[in-house]
Amino acid sequence: MPPGGDPIRQFFASIGHDTAENPVFDLDNRGKRSIRIDTATEAGRALMHRLVADADVFLTNVRPAALARAGLDPASLMAANSRLIYASVTGYGLTGPDAEKPGFDVASFWSRSGWARLTAPKGSEPFPIRTGAGDHICSLSTVSGILAALHHRTTTGKGSLVDASLLRAATYTLGSDLSVQMRFGRIASTPPRGRAINPLMNFFCSQDERWLCVLPRTGNPDWPQIASAFGVPDLAADPRFAGARARRENSEALVAALDAAASALPFATLAARLDAADVVWSPVQTPGELMEDAQFVAAGGITAVPARDGTTRASPSGPINFPGHDLTPRGPSPEPGEHTDSVLAALGLSDNEVATLKTAGVVS
Repeated sequence: MPPGGDPIRQFFASIGHDTAENPVFDLDNRGKRSIRIDTATEAGRALMHRLVADADVFLTNVRPAALARAGLDPASLMAANSRLIYASVTGYGLTGPDAEKPGFDVASFWSRSGWARLTAPKGSEPFPIRTGAGDHICSLSTVSGILAALHHRTTTGKGSLVDASLLRAATYTLGSDLSVQMRFGRIASTPPRGRAINPLMNFFCSQDERWLCVLPRTGNPDWPQIASAFGVPDLAADPRFAGARARRENSEALVAALDAAASALPFATLAARLDAADVVWSPVQTPGELMEDAQFVAAGGITAVPARDGTTRASPSGPINFPGHDLTPRGPSPEPGEHTDSVLAALGLSDNEVATLKTAGVVS
């Protein structure tokens, strides 16, 4: 990374906003430490090797050739530390013609994988994934690989190379569709809401203009309950909608009928009826509405992150909870090089040695 650190530190500046707050960077870096080492120098490379000598995991998103130039490639580091878990995160993987290509989630995860084409309804223009969504999915797969490698080390004593990429994280996430493509050579596009392949698996707007998502179980069990909840029980017996195939062939008529029924009912009434029938459904919420969602709050969805001014900032929690354990971050996201001195002291360097490295520009 450049001396200023991860480019996401400049997220708001890159979109034309001038603010000292950066919750996007804080989300992924809260509680971490930061040290700056110039690996273009021989002394910097030697220092990195000292840090990795007894490390459990080395995690990097730098492209392979740059790592090799700095002597931080898997072969070099794992030769010095045979127990090391070396985790590489790239756009396209460590092998192949595009292994050295730069990648971000809108490109490698969203666009190249097929997500962008399949998600946009047929006939509409592609649109980007929301900030960091593909990155976070890839990070979960990377953690899974690291944990598997750590388990392997407990039985063999040997480290492993973990090769994670945005592209493979995306294609696995899209795996249900891609497995159909691989088996049959084609996959259905995403139709507009009114022509849904399963018109019951859809979005409907209530009288008070609140949207909800309905997800029936496979087959027909939920159809009579859905029709009743929408206040149109007779639709369940209509031969046009009697089975899955008939509903697909008459999708526009069925969606129009359910739209009309939903628009005549308050959201609270629809919600209560669907709950009483044990139908799977969910409100379609804005982020602001989510902040007031009692279940989201009760499930620990908000984490209080310590700020530098002594207050706390609300931030999304991680995806997993460990009841009985304090998961509060140890501190805010670090400034670039904030912990250089303390990390090098823990490595055994004296104050004079650290000062010499700083004077030479090796660390900062």
